[in-house]
Amino acid sequence: MLKKILIANRGEIALRVLRACRELGIATVVVHSEADRDAIYVKLADESVCIGPASSAQSYLYIPAIIAAAEVTGADAIHPGYGFLAENDRFAEQVEQSGFAFIGPRAETIRLMGDKVSAKHAMIAAGVPCVPGSDGALPEDNDEIMAIGDQVGFPVIIKASGGGGGRGMRVVERREDLLKAVEMTRAEAGAAFGNPMVYMERYLQKPRHVEIQILADEHGHAIYLGERDCSMQRRHQKIIEEAPAPGISEEERKRIGEACVAACKRIGYRGAGTFEFLYENGEFFFIEMNTRVQVEHPITELITGVDIVQEQIRVAAGLPLAYKQKDIKLQGHAFECRINAEDPYNFIPSPGQITSCHLPGGNGIRVDSHIYQGYTVPPYYDSLIGKICTHGKTREEAMAKMRVALAEVAINGIKTNTPLHRDLFVDPGFAQGGVSIHYLEQWLHKRQDSQQ
Repeated sequence: MLKKILIANRGEIALRVLRACRELGIATVVVHSEADRDAIYVKLADESVCIGPASSAQSYLYIPAIIAAAEVTGADAIHPGYGFLAENDRFAEQVEQSGFAFIGPRAETIRLMGDKVSAKHAMIAAGVPCVPGSDGALPEDNDEIMAIGDQVGFPVIIKASGGGGGRGMRVVERREDLLKAVEMTRAEAGAAFGNPMVYMERYLQKPRHVEIQILADEHGHAIYLGERDCSMQRRHQKIIEEAPAPGISEEERKRIGEACVAACKRIGYRGAGTFEFLYENGEFFFIEMNTRVQVEHPITELITGVDIVQEQIRVAAGLPLAYKQKDIKLQGHAFECRINAEDPYNFIPSPGQITSCHLPGGNGIRVDSHIYQGYTVPPYYDSLIGKICTHGKTREEAMAKMRVALAEVAINGIKTNTPLHRDLFVDPGFAQGGVSIHYLEQWLHKRQDSQQ
């Protein structure tokens, strides 16, 4: 087993990884920017190293500082968390070239799955269903682009090959708008991701976002841990997740889960990963793979009893998975609400000092958060300050627990999106289950119209 792990991240995921390490008896090193000097996980870690100023580019994204911190503290592995460098193949490569274990997939796997075009090719070869679209990057010839659009059928969506996080996408409803949309998306992709390649897919009308959690080790074993429904999104950013997904049959789960496992074995995957799909009319369509731990991993932990972060660590140490597929039984239902430091309805970030703070607790309630009374939410990073999860025997019970949990939340001094969550958990459409990825945007528009 690994002896000392450096946690190359911040916020609630840094605390989550630290706790997993402590349970396994592993020493921890936390790196932090000057802005995060007073974070609770910095105080709880065995060692901490300041790696730069508040700017992410000079701290959490600065690879030499992170590797130097691992060297001076004698760490033998680095956990990247999510975001920042978690899916940076160059970082994974440099970590391992420097003699440390990278708690994640190999660099070549990150590279393969990080490019949407190569990922789609790999999934088609592995038998994973994909959205109908262009065979790789769109050509330069305008006539060829138009022919592909006619073959796929409108509406279509143009996506940046190197994009992510909801950026680098453009929906094209009409044939006459296609070429301009391709040109604009290429320009945006080149500027944002350094890669102007784009591809085309059919734009599904009312899909759901359903993802499959997998774990794989160095010994050729892989398992799936069921699915999560992440359809409650705004601008492609998830706000509420649940597991399992409403209305997915055991047969559908088994079929798509086994396809993901086969794909993992084919590409030699290692660690935790998530296959993301659009789901419509009983069909799954692969959109991308996240080669890291997900923000929403706790709800899968609640319904399976598997500690995903600890399994990541075991796999990085070269150990086999502690579970076989037959060991995975889904128990009950779970929800996660992402608590962000922002206005609940216009989503403007709300950094500042938390003057008082009460977070919920009780049977079936899990809170992953690094905040406390007196903590100052810095303005430099993502607005996520915590996650509230509930687990019940049924979806209705888990939903009732979440209503109770949200009613208890009291975070003062800054704004949070807790009121939005409270509204959504009494919304009849959401309560029914199985809403599309467009549901929340439409709900927000209706609310805005009713207030004018």
